[in-house]
Amino acid sequence: MKADLPSIAVYGAGSWGTALALQLARNGHAVGLWDIDAEHIRHIQQARVNHRYLPNIAFPDQLQAEPELARVAQQAHWHLVVVPSHGFRSLLLQLKDLIPNTASICWATKGLELNTGKLLHEVMNEVLPDFSQYAVVSGPTFALEVAKGLPTAMTVAATHPALAQQIAAAFHGKNYRVYTSDDIVGVELGGAVKNVLAIAAGISDGLGFGANARAALITRGLAEMMRLSLHLQAKPETLMGLAGLGDLVLTCTDDQSRNRRLGLALGQGQELQTALAAIGQAVEGAKSAHSIGKLAERVGVEMPICQQVTRILYEGLPPRQAVQELISRDLKAEF
Repeated sequence: MKADLPSIAVYGAGSWGTALALQLARNGHAVGLWDIDAEHIRHIQQARVNHRYLPNIAFPDQLQAEPELARVAQQAHWHLVVVPSHGFRSLLLQLKDLIPNTASICWATKGLELNTGKLLHEVMNEVLPDFSQYAVVSGPTFALEVAKGLPTAMTVAATHPALAQQIAAAFHGKNYRVYTSDDIVGVELGGAVKNVLAIAAGISDGLGFGANARAALITRGLAEMMRLSLHLQAKPETLMGLAGLGDLVLTCTDDQSRNRRLGLALGQGQELQTALAAIGQAVEGAKSAHSIGKLAERVGVEMPICQQVTRILYEGLPPRQAVQELISRDLKAEF
């Protein structure tokens, strides 16, 4: 271990949190991995592998699983939050009394707050108003490929350029490239909205509608993502980059995406709870759909694809009917 490299706390030992912890540890950082499921962490401690989510990928010496939140938090120089969006506020509240307000917090959680439709940086500012050093990482990244060390690129947006550079340097390696940004809103929204659109693409494919329909959904979904993001003062280039278009294409077209797999199951006639149980991990788009709908309604932005996904998930609208309603909307100019 390199003595001059800081220790990093990673909160959330699902597939994504574990994959990011592996990448950081392989780069020589001392990494502590915590999860709310203490039994899960104890299994990881004993086996030195996350059998539940990333089997057969051994932990390097620099990566240690730790069941005690206070111990992980108080030993770290900066903090990476990778819990599901519905647990984001709760974790920040726990960290509030454990770390100084000079600490740097980064999150890789993709989604909005479930009940409020707030962006996660808004939650951050509410819960930890005295913390000014924070960032978000996102991009077209499947956990298994990161864990295997396959080539990957992502974006980090931060409140300060120096923090963005620090986080980019921590992840950077021969297999991993990180671009920096100051557009936190754009990076957050790209990562949240694409999950809902991936469900839509999966539903279309599950119904057997083919490549034409999938391409149309991705393209018009990108238009929805950009409408909402630009209304909230995000930068258009962010949505055309890794955290926007890149992540959207990835999750809409590859079955490693849990959101796409949920859509496929729904399109093939499975019930929502049955499909979620079969996937067995958090499907952020299923939670974010309602939150994004609330946000879009609040700011007056039209998002018909996301709206139909919400109706399928929460109102029992048959998927085939949802697609027909989208197609039968009034004609309009593309731009």
